[in-house]
Amino acid sequence: MVTIYNHANVGNVLMPVIVSKANKSLVVPAFSNEELFPDAVRLDLNHSIVPHGMRETLILRHMGFKVPNPMELYYDYPHPQGEPPFHVQHVTCQLLSENPRAYVLNDMGTGKTRTVYWTWDYLNQQKLAGKLLVVCKLSNLRDPWADEAFKIIPGRKVNLLHGSRKLRLQLLEDPADVYVINHDGLRVIYKELLARTDITVLAIDELSAYRNNSDRTRLMKKFAKKFETVWGLTGNPRPNAPTDVFHQVKIVTPGKGPKSFRTAQEQLMVKVSNYVWKPRPGANDAAFSWMQPAVRFPLDAVVELPDAITRPIHVELSKQQEKIYNTVKKDLVAMVREKKITALNAGVAMGKLLQIAGGWVYSQAPQFIRLDASPRVGALIDLIDSSSHKVIVCIPYRHMLEGINGIFDRLEVGFDWCMVYGDTADRQELFNLFQHTDKYHCMLAHPGCVSHGLNLIAADTVIWYIPITSYDIYEQTESRIRRTGQKHKQQFLQMRATPIEERLYRLLKTKETGQNKLLELFEEDTRGLV
Repeated sequence: MVTIYNHANVGNVLMPVIVSKANKSLVVPAFSNEELFPDAVRLDLNHSIVPHGMRETLILRHMGFKVPNPMELYYDYPHPQGEPPFHVQHVTCQLLSENPRAYVLNDMGTGKTRTVYWTWDYLNQQKLAGKLLVVCKLSNLRDPWADEAFKIIPGRKVNLLHGSRKLRLQLLEDPADVYVINHDGLRVIYKELLARTDITVLAIDELSAYRNNSDRTRLMKKFAKKFETVWGLTGNPRPNAPTDVFHQVKIVTPGKGPKSFRTAQEQLMVKVSNYVWKPRPGANDAAFSWMQPAVRFPLDAVVELPDAITRPIHVELSKQQEKIYNTVKKDLVAMVREKKITALNAGVAMGKLLQIAGGWVYSQAPQFIRLDASPRVGALIDLIDSSSHKVIVCIPYRHMLEGINGIFDRLEVGFDWCMVYGDTADRQELFNLFQHTDKYHCMLAHPGCVSHGLNLIAADTVIWYIPITSYDIYEQTESRIRRTGQKHKQQFLQMRATPIEERLYRLLKTKETGQNKLLELFEEDTRGLV
């Protein structure tokens, strides 16, 4: 197939560029400077044939020719059946393939992970990129980065650099195409990673984790300098103030923006007291002008997605949780087989396993035992941080609800929140502030308090911290944001770490929850429950 794609006005003469898709080549005017295109073949006195690659495309564009992105024409985007790339993913891949240093500021749920894998895979096939290193939150190592690699680039080997220093080094020395490491894990094998000249592409997921001038940020600034290609991904680059972008810019595009944070602060903010700064008018636009080149699509722009999306969020149990969970589960299975647990009290037994998975377990009400649930709570904070609009987090146990509220308070998370449960005296006022004002990005809620009669369409995301066993409450709670007047696509995120949670969510999906169904879960053999 031969197409006259476009032309440039060269010396007041319209010069066509002809694209031959069959031969992956371009027919262009014969240039006197042959060094520009060393692989060119002279077609006739006035024309040459050059490969249609990314290098040739960028040179011709710089000269004024409008040449299509070769990745879009020739790359066969691998994808699971029924899941072709979205339009916004095509656009994002074009940006990344054309820019060695760039930002992907698309919303959570738009498929940023896949765009990185597709673009890297194409560039690597074209010998324009070496191996890929992904740096991400600990909670994202397996989901999405490991899971998506299996679906999107199945022929590529991916090593997760996680565990002890010794194990990380073993995994790094093991030949792979892609390496994935968590943000804080980078310092553990920093020198060894720095020495790997075959890794030339760095993708930083949740780039906003480097918004402060911490030791981690300073290390990443030095580390990113060695890479030919650096892509920064975040759906929320400025969670607190426009100045949040400064350190992120110094990692990805260090030549952009002011040289010092103080200068950036003075350009973007106004000092109103010794400790209080407020954004200047137009500060956001100025800050984002430093984050260029960039692409930004909200979830609503993904027209291929339905209005409501349910997504599993896989997390891990801590070692303490896993040990207690396995012990309790074996005891419960034995009790079922001995007929000591019946359909009447299966829900109570199920609740015990869910409490362990969530990290707070009743011993004898109202007393409870707190377990180490840091992987799950950390993932929850990441999800809330990544949400562009308001979020409702459903937590069906009061002690768990109050425990997470306390952790948010101690960590001084970068968003404001409120907590609502049965005894909350001013909950109507909290609902009103959440729905009708900018106050409260997040609501921690007992699902029984938000399952009927409320309009909470200011939120577009519901996060289930653990599943519940009542389909009625589950359905009604999600209906709070699926109402007339909702202007955004909605996401329902289901956090899970155990097979029991997986099965409960499946039962909720098929509307089959009930005591007999819960009992059947216990009756499966021990191996199937862990």
